[in-house]
Amino acid sequence: MTNNIVLELENVRFAYSRTPVLENVCLCVPERDFLALLGPNGGGKTTLLKICIGLLKPEAGSVKLFGKDPQSVRHLVGYVPQETNPNAFFPIRVIDVVLMGRINGRRGILKRYNDVDHEVVKETLKCMGLWELRNKRISDLSGGQRQRVMIARALAAQPKIFFMDEPTASVDRVFQTELYELLKDLNREKTVIVVSHDLSVLSSYVKSVACVNRKVYYHSAAELTQEMIEEAYHCPVELVTHGRIPHRVLQEHER
Repeated sequence: MTNNIVLELENVRFAYSRTPVLENVCLCVPERDFLALLGPNGGGKTTLLKICIGLLKPEAGSVKLFGKDPQSVRHLVGYVPQETNPNAFFPIRVIDVVLMGRINGRRGILKRYNDVDHEVVKETLKCMGLWELRNKRISDLSGGQRQRVMIARALAAQPKIFFMDEPTASVDRVFQTELYELLKDLNREKTVIVVSHDLSVLSSYVKSVACVNRKVYYHSAAELTQEMIEEAYHCPVELVTHGRIPHRVLQEHER
């Protein structure tokens, strides 16, 4: 792995309505890292992702993406948010949603889609198993199918870094494996940062782990230890493994 740093946060602090969410966050992510963000609900994982891509501004500290302000390099970013439920009456087709991924700083929002755009989208839809559904309204799809569409939109942008917030939350186990295999292949050339509660992906796919619970504890290896988990969850946690799939069990503790 190269030592070039693509994402750097220094002493970042953020709060919602004076309620601290992130405190003194320092994080350096090298190029072509595959980073898993772990931690409890409400610990700040989604907020951290939004700060990294410029959707939220920190109250203090600095954020650099490819050495620049995140908002100035949006065209280099692929982002899959956690919420993928559109308005049930919004009449937009699958192919139109994925084409939106081609609208970035390089081609401009007012330019017409060209042959390259359509070819990239076609290949992306086929890769995600969505080509036959391309003319369906997205609001007519299942939750898992909508999640595939949002991932396809991010892939169609051909970004240099992917941020994915629980990308497998609404999909079946087979597609989870297919998605992580795809991300592993993309990771040969691109940086991948994923929020996930699925601990089974750690040993097979990711290269590093960051435990997020107001603060961030970065570990430059995909090894998940008892100490790391308790660092993030702030309570005793036992990892129980059945085959290759670990399960998180909270031991008895005082709140």
